[in-house]
Amino acid sequence: MITAERVLDPATAIYDEVLPARHPWSHVVKQGQILRIEDLGGNQAVDFLVYNADDPSERYSAQDTTVAQGNIYLTTDSKLISNDGGVLMTILKDTCGRHDTSGGACSCESNSVRFGLDKKYQHACVENFLTALAPYGLGKRDMVSNINFFMNVPVSEDGTLEIVDGISASGSIVDLRAEMNVLVAISNCPQMNNPCNAYNPTPIRLIIWDAM
Repeated sequence: MITAERVLDPATAIYDEVLPARHPWSHVVKQGQILRIEDLGGNQAVDFLVYNADDPSERYSAQDTTVAQGNIYLTTDSKLISNDGGVLMTILKDTCGRHDTSGGACSCESNSVRFGLDKKYQHACVENFLTALAPYGLGKRDMVSNINFFMNVPVSEDGTLEIVDGISASGSIVDLRAEMNVLVAISNCPQMNNPCNAYNPTPIRLIIWDAM
């Protein structure tokens, strides 16, 4: 019997790339394939969107996902549910502990509101997502509330979201299995104004294994 550790040996991967800090990325992950996101430096937020690659009108739904699992945080065994009720991907392994579904993606506009008008022209995740999605004919109207892997967003007793120091250590990973052909878009978050990246965006590693 082949063990999970052997199957997920990077030497057997069909794709292995280090994505620089602040950069966008998109890729079709076929049904049964496994995508690993590795936080190389620790405390790096990874903004994540996923669509049905064969019909992008079906896409990740934060609302359906959190309701289905009864939890606003994602971890091992969490299923990423679409707006049509389908399962897009399943988290097979998570060494961080939890991932945010509520904080959303930074934008030039939100940077200016939260951190000052002089920050409006700083690069942001919305722009990264638009770059990542453009080759597939998708744009701003196709963006939905995203997942923030490795980002720590606790909710206070009064319901306020707080973006605080991360809990992701160097080498933390999350492994996701595609339950259908999916289009994944990632913004390796360029945010420098809050603790989500320890004020210092760093690279991540993206690895894909073929279906077994």
